[in-house]
Amino acid sequence: MTLKWLVLWRHGESDYNAAQRMQGQLDSQLTTTGLDQARRAARSLAELKPEVLMTSDLSRAGDTAAALAAETGIPLWVDKRLRETHLGTWQGLTHAEVEVLWPGGILTWRGNPEWAPPGGETKVEVAERAAHVVAELDAGGHSSAVLCTHGGLIAGLTPLLLGLPVSDWPVFGGINNCHWTVLVRGAGWRLFSYNTAASLASGE
Repeated sequence: MTLKWLVLWRHGESDYNAAQRMQGQLDSQLTTTGLDQARRAARSLAELKPEVLMTSDLSRAGDTAAALAAETGIPLWVDKRLRETHLGTWQGLTHAEVEVLWPGGILTWRGNPEWAPPGGETKVEVAERAAHVVAELDAGGHSSAVLCTHGGLIAGLTPLLLGLPVSDWPVFGGINNCHWTVLVRGAGWRLFSYNTAASLASGE
C-alpha cells in the first residue's frame, strides 16, 4: 500500500511570528494564540483519522502536533528533515532588518526557489529533504499521514510532489499559522486544498 492522502500542517503562531522575526531553524515557542490554534486545528484534523502523525523536531511544530496526538491517541514521530528552511545570517532578524541589510533580498528569496539567504538553504533543497520522508512513508505501507511542519517547507514540498517545474513553485504562497494543505493520490499526487483553516465550529 502507498500513501493515498497527505496533510502538510503548519505550526501555530510562535513568539517569532508575533514579532515578525525570521526564525528559520531557531527554536522559537508557541504563543498562547498558537496553542489555541493547535487545539482548534487538531479537532478538525482528527476527523480525517490519519494513520501516521509526524513532526519537525522544532518545538513550535512538536507542540502543535502534540495537540493532534492528544486528540487522536496515535503516536507522534519526530523527524528533523521536516525542519524549516535554514535562513543563514537572516535568522533572528526582523523582516525590516533584513530589508535594510539586503535590499530586495526577501523578494528575491520568495521568487526564486533556487536562491538561498547567505549561509542558508534554498527552497529546492528543503523540499528534496522532506520528499525523502514522504518516500519512506510510501515504502512503509502507510495510507495516510499528517506532517506537522513549517510554511517554507510546505510551499516547496507541495509543488515538488505535484511534479511542477521549479519556475512555477512561487505560485504557492505562504501558509498561515496552523493552516494546512491536503494532497490526494490517484495516478499521481493532486492538490485537494491549500492553506486550509479549521472550521469555527471546531473551536467551540
